[in-house]
Amino acid sequence: MQAHQLLRRIIIATTGCLLFGIQITSVASVTSASTFDPKQALQTSQAAIGEPVGDYILLNTQGKPVNLSSYRGKPLVISMIYTSCYHICPTTTQHLKSVIKEAQQVLGKDSFNVITIGFDVFNDSPQAMRLFAAQQGVDMDNWTFFSIDQPTLDQLSRDVGFLYYASPHGFDHLIQATVVDADGKVYRQVYDMKFDTPKLVEPLKELVFGTPKGGSLITHIGNRIRLFCTVYDPKSGRYIFDYSIFIGMLIGLTTLGFVGFLVIKEWRKSKAGAA
Repeated sequence: MQAHQLLRRIIIATTGCLLFGIQITSVASVTSASTFDPKQALQTSQAAIGEPVGDYILLNTQGKPVNLSSYRGKPLVISMIYTSCYHICPTTTQHLKSVIKEAQQVLGKDSFNVITIGFDVFNDSPQAMRLFAAQQGVDMDNWTFFSIDQPTLDQLSRDVGFLYYASPHGFDHLIQATVVDADGKVYRQVYDMKFDTPKLVEPLKELVFGTPKGGSLITHIGNRIRLFCTVYDPKSGRYIFDYSIFIGMLIGLTTLGFVGFLVIKEWRKSKAGAA
């Protein structure tokens, strides 16, 4: 009996080692076949511009499903992070927070939305995303953190041109924020942990002020003026409304109107003389 039990243990142990060896070999082959190429990642990211983003179901920090299509109608900023990242993702989120605050001051708090998606599907649970948002001090009505499942991540990452690969220290990926227009198409990609403020605010400004919306002609004209007269001041690091541009535009329009008046006046005078 003892000999039988010993033989059984040897067989189980040997089988377990073989299975473990197969798993290690499988992981090693995936790692060697999937290496991060920054040039390819950038090309993939840029190729997504102009492409539509599908409608997917995400889980918010309360574990409730939210359709991505519910964000249609306003510009949307999509940021991809993973919560176990100890430096790059927190730094990226902190900088994004400062730029978003500036964008809200310029464009209005409810003029666009921001979502952060955890792409480490095994660890970035709703609870983990809630903790990450709290740690970064993000508490804005227009900014939501989401979890995602693998099939959905595969599709969404293709739509927004986001490549990522597992690595010994976590994941290798391009640091990007994707700007999606009100119709759900990729409009611009913004890169780096600490990018210049206008790189994100300018495309948002173009979408918010430059896209015709329902409303009066006065509202449309006002948005066009804000589009051209709201400029970035590098000295203060803030956006300001440049009245000199507005005054210049006003003088130009007045001059054109006066010239038009004189032309019409002369045309009527010559017409009257000919009669």
